[in-house]
Amino acid sequence: MSASIALVDDDRNILTSVSIALQAEGFTVRIYSDGEAALKAFAENAPDLVVLDIKMPRMDGMEVLRRLREKSQVPVIFLTSKDDELDEALGLAMGADDYIAKPFSLRLLIARIRAILRRTDARMAPAPEEDMPAEMLERGRLEMDPARHKVRWGGEEVVLTVTEFMILEALAQRPGFVKSRDQLMDAAYQDDVYVDDRTIDSHIKRLRRKFRQVDPQFKAIETLYGVGYRFGEE
Repeated sequence: MSASIALVDDDRNILTSVSIALQAEGFTVRIYSDGEAALKAFAENAPDLVVLDIKMPRMDGMEVLRRLREKSQVPVIFLTSKDDELDEALGLAMGADDYIAKPFSLRLLIARIRAILRRTDARMAPAPEEDMPAEMLERGRLEMDPARHKVRWGGEEVVLTVTEFMILEALAQRPGFVKSRDQLMDAAYQDDVYVDDRTIDSHIKRLRRKFRQVDPQFKAIETLYGVGYRFGEE
């Protein structure tokens, strides 16, 4: 079955051109011209991925994402205005998986969509019964279950997006060892899909914020300025 993509934008030209391009790539596409209609539809029939414009009347993309994240971890790609760094950073901080600045290449958008869906499929697909379950990753108070996409800190569940999970897993696999931003990009964004440093930094901030909601003293993700990040040894 083809993946279902929800495209939410008040620009009719974008809805038309992007939906045609995605359908040509084999995706099922549902289009919405405002956030309220999209959220109502998602409650009845959730898509596999959402492409979401930030600036829309009635309900902007930030509010759509906020309400969506209350109930779902469906992957979200934000469409932002060119050079609007505040929108990009805020969107990632609120839980978006990626962003693309307008005007954008349809080829780039399709590549980003495919990369995120591949990561989602790899994490969400149940393991065959004859296979051994994926090994749990335990680091001090951290427990990661890749097969079920579950994360706990001190026994408390922490809900992560697919991108956040991939970044945390890359850090936790080798506690004490530094991962550069490029290495974290490679772990979270495969197939040479380009993202910049700010994207990784925003995901790290989001990870810390989520863990501090269950443990205000959380300090396991350490920054080495000018070098990268590491998962601290306990």
